[in-house]
Amino acid sequence: MGSKTEKRQLMIFIVTAYGIPYLLGILMWYGSAKQINLSAFPATQMLYPAMGVMLAYLLTRKGDRELPKAFYISFILVTVVSIVLTVLTVLSPDVMIAMPGGDVPLFLLASQYVMIIGGIICLICYFAAGKYRRAAYGMKGKNWKKSVGCIVLFLVLYLLRIGIYNVFAGQLESFLAIFQSVEAWVYMAFLPLNFLLGYIAFFGEEYGWRYYLQPLLQKKFGLRKGVLILGVVWGLWHLPLDFFFYVTPDKGLIMTVNQIITCVCLGIFLGYVYMKTENIWAPVVIHFLNNNMVLVVSGEYSADVMSDQSVSWGDIPIALLVNGVLFGLFILAKQYREKEAASAAEEALSALQLF
Repeated sequence: MGSKTEKRQLMIFIVTAYGIPYLLGILMWYGSAKQINLSAFPATQMLYPAMGVMLAYLLTRKGDRELPKAFYISFILVTVVSIVLTVLTVLSPDVMIAMPGGDVPLFLLASQYVMIIGGIICLICYFAAGKYRRAAYGMKGKNWKKSVGCIVLFLVLYLLRIGIYNVFAGQLESFLAIFQSVEAWVYMAFLPLNFLLGYIAFFGEEYGWRYYLQPLLQKKFGLRKGVLILGVVWGLWHLPLDFFFYVTPDKGLIMTVNQIITCVCLGIFLGYVYMKTENIWAPVVIHFLNNNMVLVVSGEYSADVMSDQSVSWGDIPIALLVNGVLFGLFILAKQYREKEAASAAEEALSALQLF
């Protein structure tokens, strides 16, 4: 897929983004069998794709003065510390710390603080890098009018999806009750603050998938096929979480199929947003909203809502239909038309080339 340097970069990315979560999947299997709290794993895993990109560039572009080294190194350090703490949540689950609400696993709490404090440190390094370095490596925010429009569009589609699911389940009243809940409105009012404290995980995924891997796959396979392949790749990346966190292992295959459907369809929409705005922060915000609005629509304001979900094969056709119509149809947008979008794709890919 290009020069030797690009192939080396891709190999570093794959080993980091896929190798680490699949290796730690063995630990997740053990933790699941022992009924250990595995809630540190999803957030930490979200950091791996960006770390893969950063390691690839640090190792292959050592002489590039525009490389945002401080930001990259701080992000990698946060990820490494998070990995260590995440491993310790399984190896030493009984080490507790007293909190006002009761005893909490020490290493689980520490991993959350590392994510928050590390995110703030990375944000400082991000701004210290300067606009030229941020722009050179796809991190500069721009085209905010288009970006906000895409974010609002996603919220409308997201709520429409939840509404449709509730209609199928005969629970429309439960959906309408969301808009009458004071707790829901208060939580949504704090979403900007929550984003500031937890953005690093969502940047971790989107910088790897949308900024780095999407242009590579689209160059090789075309704009539409490339984003479809990316969706499958993204879905399979969740495999350890699908079997040992989101559901119990006996439901892992169903969850994996459902995950691939979601990632392909949502990946089409996120790819559309990224090509339209050329702003990595637009898909980062959308990804954040996609994960955090679950708490609002479920009425359970705890990260535990993501674990031990109930899924069945009967859910698959509905998921395919609803996600396919609401998000998948964006593959027909002009951004995915080969001739019209070719120049934009080349511009995105040029940022990945060796300087």
